[in-house]
Amino acid sequence: MAEEDPNIITSGKSRRITVGGLPFSIEIYRLETDPHWILEVVDCDGTSHVWDDHFASDEDAKDAAVQEIEREGAAAFMRGDNVIRFPTR
Repeated sequence: MAEEDPNIITSGKSRRITVGGLPFSIEIYRLETDPHWILEVVDCDGTSHVWDDHFASDEDAKDAAVQEIEREGAAAFMRGDNVIRFPTR
């Protein structure tokens, strides 16, 4: 019998915010088998920014996202120098 993939649990702390007139989606989730939360921020261009560090609580993840967006400003997420470009075919 094949093992099933674990379910993904989405936190109720996930939310949409607007900073500097630009919308951001804060996505906080974890695998049901892992107690640590993953933080992903999606900017208005649909670019995903995933934190390397995982968080002990979904509240910690939300706070980290909001603090980073407020500290760096919306434009910091929109710079092209923090995105890894994959070659196109």
